[in-house]
Amino acid sequence: MPVPASGTARLLAGGHGGPGVLRPMVDTVLDALAHGAADRGGPLPAGGPAAVDRRIRGAARPLIPDEGEGPHHALRTLVRALTHGAADPADPRCTAHLHCPPLAVATAADLAVSALNPSLDSWDQAPAACALEALTCRALAELVHPHGPAPDALVTTGGTESNQLALLLAREAAGGIGSPLRIICGGNAHHSIHRAAWFLGLPAPHTLPTPTGVLDPAALHTALDRLPDTDAPTLVVATAGTTDTGAIDPLPDIADVCDHHTATLHIDAAYGAPLLFSDTLHKQLHGLDRAPTVALDLHKLGWQPVAAGLLAVPDSAALAPLAHQAEYLNADDDTEAGLPDLLGRSFRTTRRPDIFKIAVTLRALGRRGLGDLVDHVCTAAQHLADLIEARPGLELYARPTISTVLFRPTGAPPAAVAALRRRLLHHGTAVLGRAATPEGLWLKVTVLNPHTQPDDLRGLLELVEGHTTP
Repeated sequence: MPVPASGTARLLAGGHGGPGVLRPMVDTVLDALAHGAADRGGPLPAGGPAAVDRRIRGAARPLIPDEGEGPHHALRTLVRALTHGAADPADPRCTAHLHCPPLAVATAADLAVSALNPSLDSWDQAPAACALEALTCRALAELVHPHGPAPDALVTTGGTESNQLALLLAREAAGGIGSPLRIICGGNAHHSIHRAAWFLGLPAPHTLPTPTGVLDPAALHTALDRLPDTDAPTLVVATAGTTDTGAIDPLPDIADVCDHHTATLHIDAAYGAPLLFSDTLHKQLHGLDRAPTVALDLHKLGWQPVAAGLLAVPDSAALAPLAHQAEYLNADDDTEAGLPDLLGRSFRTTRRPDIFKIAVTLRALGRRGLGDLVDHVCTAAQHLADLIEARPGLELYARPTISTVLFRPTGAPPAAVAALRRRLLHHGTAVLGRAATPEGLWLKVTVLNPHTQPDDLRGLLELVEGHTTP
């Protein structure tokens, strides 16, 4: 078969010649990343959405030229434009969300996955990745469920998919589609719980108020007592690290209430689960192992490129309802002959091995190395709280539980807090989040950069004070 006239067959990333072709392109990308960051000069591009749209239009056109401009020109132009217009979580002033700066070793590992392009929907597309995923998922699940009979975990795109899988497993255990499963969660639960219930055809969750930011076990006990048909299957959702404040529900007490009422417990620990790596902070997750399903994300407090979510279970047998067959991917005779069946490991069919970057990171840093990073950002959050409390012009919501800190100019009404945040975004000087509590609207700082220093935190507060209107 003749080689295409364009020569694109000589530009493949895989095969014996792939690394040689890829190496100069990686150099081009790295140069463009550096120049784009210099162009931006801060945590966010200045000028707001209109300015970013204008610059991208200028860099991206023509979007589909009749004749290609070559890989280096395309990479140089668009990577530089992407970087210039990026929110950079490696900048200590970019703290709005659970959006971490990825570790270089994890990013490099992800390049290998992209070059080889394995897909975890059948063993013959990803033999080594299949074996590595099984080993790494079991090791991570053992951290969550150390006493489980056969701990296992599914790799997901993040907390939303993990929560959706947890609700699906609970629905199937309760009888499948049309089951009488009821869901109870706190007002502090992630929005994906309600969305998953809608997606799966389940009744809207019964949501308990959480005025203190955590689910109250006594209120949960009362709610379960008052539900009609007390024998109907019930799933209780607790949270270990809320999106707004980082609060952790009282997990042991909630687990006790669930045991008393024979309710199933799911814990959304997408934010908080990596506290397990810390020799000291893991104590905050006492009771986590009592939930039959636990969601965790390593693209939050684990410094992985998106996506790196998991759903952990104490016994791999709990995953049986996800079994699925497609003759061309997991025929019975292939499975009986020893080829691993992968379709029951995800909703998705085509699936890249996101576990690889996690496995490389775990091997490179070890549990204590990751624990040190967790300790650093949590300590930095405590220091930020100290700085806020020492400034009369600023008001602290509460001491941080993990690495999220809420504050605002003292006495500022919600409209003023929202406008202040938008001013900082428009100028590109700081990326702060927003969180609403019964006490009003707050600026949110989520410290996820392990390079953050005290001077960075002081500088962030000075920016806020400098943009506060009297």
